[in-house]
Amino acid sequence: MAALPELRAVMEGGALPLPEGWQEAVRASHSALAARLAAGEVMYGVNTGFGKLAGTRIPPDALVRLQLNLIRSHASGVGEPLPRPVVRLVLALKALSLARGASAVREETVRALLRLLEADVLPVIPARGSVGASGDLAPLAHLSMVLIGEGQAAIGERVVTGAEALAHLGLSPLPLGPKEGLALLNGTQVSTAIALHALFAARDLFATALVAGAMSTEGVRGSDTPFDPRIHALRGQPGQIRAAAALRGLMAGSAIRESHRENDPRVQDPYSIRCQPQVMGACLDALDHAAAVLEREANAVTDNPLVTAEGEVLSGGNFHAEPVAFAADGIALALAEVGALSERRIALLTDPALSGLPAFLVREGGLNSGFMIAQVTAAALASEQKSLAHPRSVDSLPTSANQEDHVSMATGAALRLGPMVANLRDILAIELLAAAQAIEFHRPLRSSPPLESAHAAVRGVAAAWDADRFMAPDIAGVSALVAEGRFAGLAPDA
Repeated sequence: MAALPELRAVMEGGALPLPEGWQEAVRASHSALAARLAAGEVMYGVNTGFGKLAGTRIPPDALVRLQLNLIRSHASGVGEPLPRPVVRLVLALKALSLARGASAVREETVRALLRLLEADVLPVIPARGSVGASGDLAPLAHLSMVLIGEGQAAIGERVVTGAEALAHLGLSPLPLGPKEGLALLNGTQVSTAIALHALFAARDLFATALVAGAMSTEGVRGSDTPFDPRIHALRGQPGQIRAAAALRGLMAGSAIRESHRENDPRVQDPYSIRCQPQVMGACLDALDHAAAVLEREANAVTDNPLVTAEGEVLSGGNFHAEPVAFAADGIALALAEVGALSERRIALLTDPALSGLPAFLVREGGLNSGFMIAQVTAAALASEQKSLAHPRSVDSLPTSANQEDHVSMATGAALRLGPMVANLRDILAIELLAAAQAIEFHRPLRSSPPLESAHAAVRGVAAAWDADRFMAPDIAGVSALVAEGRFAGLAPDA
């Protein structure tokens, strides 16, 4: 079983480890199917039509054409191509699934997928066209087109035909055997890959949000009593316990924190400070659940029908991507809530009545507007997140003449995570800028080592705000650092 760290490494350019003995399992399943065909049995998708046309028998001399026709007709995706890291994951997940030995494909088919992945020759896959049932048919058809020497592939920045891509690798077009086109097209690999790509980004953003939240707590000289482990042990929620521990670690050794104990009339901080463990912990639990679901799905066999090594042909519905849709919806909720909490902390930092800091974090207010409109930008993004977070798994639109009468919409559920990741990245960049500015009003007091490191990273791309200037480049500069993971590594156990 490929674990999430291994899959992330594959996404970023690493090799895919397949389990020992996969070749034997693949050969056994393929041989079992060949024996059933030789006996003249009728099997869905092998010697019949597909979907509503399952009752149409296909003669033996047309079986290869059946599989080719399937791929060509199903390659009907539209929209921008999937990003390269996602396509790498799609190739890896499809190879993992077929290598389980329940899809009746040949060993050469799995090796062809691995060859594309190893050489980083990536099929051009339009992002849109799947409803997440009967598999991600259209996008996987675009992948399969390259294997038969058609369609398009990217070699570096160059887009070539499928035939040119295979020639570049010294390969010939793959001659498809019975069921191989169907096995390539059936499956949840595209929706799962898109969701995994977003999950990896969401985990980094979650850690970044802990850093930003701790900096904002420092900026308003907030209390760390709400992070006391005894509070969270009494509730027992695992994510909450971990989030509180991370916040304590981030703030440990802060002189700014110690100054709060000496002379501060405030009894309690606003919820955006005080309830960080509770909100962030719930988000962490949601991400953990999504991670477990997607790890299982990444290693699953999700085509149809399945062919056991003993020769049984089992027709079912593993291609229905409902688990992926639910996982994507959970990630979306976490992204929205992390951003909502961050935006509220930005608003707190810029409000002198609550923060005790200069209005909008700038001297000579009135002459200078400071972070006034940066907070408005964060509010706009946080509002957009709420709409994007609406569950997609509750939608269904029947397809294939009502044969596929309930679908998951998992691919759309996963695709909307990309814009949500980008929005959250910018919200956190604004908070990091605001929190860094707030901390400077407490100088010469210093924060903790990790938070001073975060402050220095912000100041490496954006100078202190002593008078109004062009704000957008500062946000873009810090957002780029967030995307690089510069802050995520500062949060312990995040």
